Amino acid sequence: MTAAGDFPASQDAAPAAAPRRRLLEQDWRKLLRASAILAIAQVFIGLSGMPVSFDRRLLIDPILSLGYLSLLWLPLAVSYWVGREQVLEGMTAYARGGRDVLAGAITGAVGNAGLTLLVVGITHFDIRDPLVNWSPQLLGILEFEESVWLGALIWPAIGAGVGALGGGMHWASSRITRTTVIVLLSVFGTAVLESVITDLSQGFHIEAVSDWLYGPKRGLTYPAAIVVAAAAAAIAGGIAAYRAFLARTASTSGQLGIAASGETSANRVRWRRIPVRRLVGFALSAAAIVVLPLFLGRLTNELLANVGLFILLALGLNIIVGLAGILDLGYVAFFAVGGYSVAVLTSPGSPRFDLEIPWFGALFAAMLLAGLAGLLIGAPVIRMRGDYLAIVTLGFGEIIRVLLLSDWLSGTFNGAQGITNIPGVEVFGLATVRGFEPRSVLYLVLVFCAIAVYVSWRLENSRIGRAWMAIREDESVAEAMGVDTVSAKLMAFVTGAVLGSFSGAILSAKVGSVFPHSFAIIVSIVILVVVIFGGMGSIAGVIAGAAVLIGVLGGPNQPGLLQEFAEYKILIYGALLVWMMLQRSEGLIPSVRRARELHLDEMNQDAWLRAQVAADDAGGGGGGDRSEGEQP
Repeated sequence: MTAAGDFPASQDAAPAAAPRRRLLEQDWRKLLRASAILAIAQVFIGLSGMPVSFDRRLLIDPILSLGYLSLLWLPLAVSYWVGREQVLEGMTAYARGGRDVLAGAITGAVGNAGLTLLVVGITHFDIRDPLVNWSPQLLGILEFEESVWLGALIWPAIGAGVGALGGGMHWASSRITRTTVIVLLSVFGTAVLESVITDLSQGFHIEAVSDWLYGPKRGLTYPAAIVVAAAAAAIAGGIAAYRAFLARTASTSGQLGIAASGETSANRVRWRRIPVRRLVGFALSAAAIVVLPLFLGRLTNELLANVGLFILLALGLNIIVGLAGILDLGYVAFFAVGGYSVAVLTSPGSPRFDLEIPWFGALFAAMLLAGLAGLLIGAPVIRMRGDYLAIVTLGFGEIIRVLLLSDWLSGTFNGAQGITNIPGVEVFGLATVRGFEPRSVLYLVLVFCAIAVYVSWRLENSRIGRAWMAIREDESVAEAMGVDTVSAKLMAFVTGAVLGSFSGAILSAKVGSVFPHSFAIIVSIVILVVVIFGGMGSIAGVIAGAAVLIGVLGGPNQPGLLQEFAEYKILIYGALLVWMMLQRSEGLIPSVRRARELHLDEMNQDAWLRAQVAADDAGGGGGGDRSEGEQP
C-alpha cells in the first residue's frame, strides 16, 4: 500500500504483500536479447559520430558533456524496459526488489561491453576507409583520454551502475521514481536552455544569475547543478503534498456526508478547482508570452518565431490527420501556396505581376488560393483510404514543388531563382514587421497562432469536428449514421490548407524571399512527426511537440537550441517516430478520445479478464485449491 500523498502506482507495480521471486529467477532469454540490442545500439551511436560531435557541448562542467550523455541514457532506458512487467486482471503480481536491480545491472554491463569491443577494435584495427568515424577522436572519448584498458574495463562497470539504477526504479515507490525523473530532466533542461536563460538574465539585468549557473565553457557548475536538482526535488515533493491534501480533503468530505445526488465529494473538489487552475494558468501563460519577448535576445526570439511557424503548420495538419484521420503527406503544398501567393502579389520583383498590394490583402488572397488548392487536392482523393490516400497526397505535394521549378511557370514564379525583395508587413500603418527584427516577427506569429488555436478548439467541439472524429474512428459507420463524409473531408482539407497558408505568408515576409527548395517533401514529414509526437487530435500536444522537436532539434532548414544535432536531427526524428508508434502511440499530450481509440483492444481485454474472474468466483468459489492471486 502506498501513502496518501504518493502518486498513483504504475501498471507494473505490485502490492507489498505480493510473493517474491528469487534473485536468480530471471528471464534470461529476455536479458540476453535486450543486452544484444543495447550492445548493437551503443556501437551504432559511437560509429555515427554523435559522441565526438556532441562532446563540445558541456552539460555539467567539467564532468559531463552531451557526448558522454549520448552513451549513458540508453543503458538506463533499456534496463528500465527489461524490468517492466505488465500485470493484467487475474495475473499474479510479484513484489519488486533486488531481482530487478540485478537484471538492470546485467543488461547494462553486457550491453556496454559493445563499447569495450569498440575500444579494442579501434586500437588494433584500422578500417577508417568504410567507417569514417572509426577515429582516434572517438577512441579518446571512449578511453577518457587516459588508457585503452581503462576504457575497456570501465564501460561495463558504468553500464552496470546505470542499469542498476534503471532496474531499481521499479523497486522504488512511484513518488521516488517520478522525483528522480523530474530531477534528471530539470538538470538536463537547465543545461540545454543555457542560451534562453542567459538571454533572460541579460534582459532583466541579472547577469549574475547566468554567470553563477554556467561555467566558463557554458556548462552548469557543480553548485548550480546541485541547487537545480534540489529545487526540482522540492517542487516534486510539493506537488505530491498538494495531491495528498486534495485526497484527504475529498476523503474527509465524503465521511461527513457532503456528497449528494450520487456525486462524490472528490468530484466536487475537482470541479471546483480545475476551472480556477485553468484560468490562472491561461492568464499566466498569456502574460508570459506577451512580456517575455521584450526581454529575450535576437537569437532566442528568432528561435521562438521558427517554432511558432511550425506550430501553425502542425495545427493545420492536425485538423486533417488528427481530427479527420486523413493521412496527408503532401501538406507542404499549402505551405508553398501561402508563401508564393504573398510573394507574387507583394514583391516588386515579381516576374509577371507588378501589383505590390499590402500584405494583409495578399494574405486574404493567399487564404482563398489555399482553400482552392485544398479543394483541388482533396476532391480527387476523397474516396481513397489508407496507403493509396497517403501516396496520392505525397504526389500532389511533389507536383506543386516541380511546378514551381518548371520552365513553363518560370514567367510567374521565376523557377529555381525564386522571388526576392518581398516587403515586410505593414501593421495598420503603425509598424512594419521585418525579418531583421525577430521580436516583431514573433509577435506577428503569436497573433496568428492564437487565431489558429481558437479556430481549432472551436472546430473540435463543433458539429463538423464531431463528424471528423467519427470519420477518423470508422468512416463506414459514420456514413451509415448520416455523416456527409465527402463534404466533411473536403472541409478538413480546406481548413487545414488555410491554416498552413498563414505560415507560408509569414515566412515569405520574414525571410524576404521564397525558393522552391524551401518546400521540399521533408517539411511535410517533419510536420507529421511533430503532430504524432505531440499527440494527434490534441492542440496542447501539437504545441508541445513543436516546442520540443523544433525548439531543441530545429526544423529541416532551421537551427534549434542544440545546433550539434543539425546533422543527426532527421535520424532522431525517425527514431522518435518509431519509438512513439511502439511505446506511446497516443503522443506526448494525447487527446482523451484518441487515446481511448488506440487502447480499445487493451480495455476490452481487461474487461474480458475481469468478467472471467468474476464468473469463476461466483461459480466455483475461487477455484478450489487455487492460491489467492494465482492466474485462473
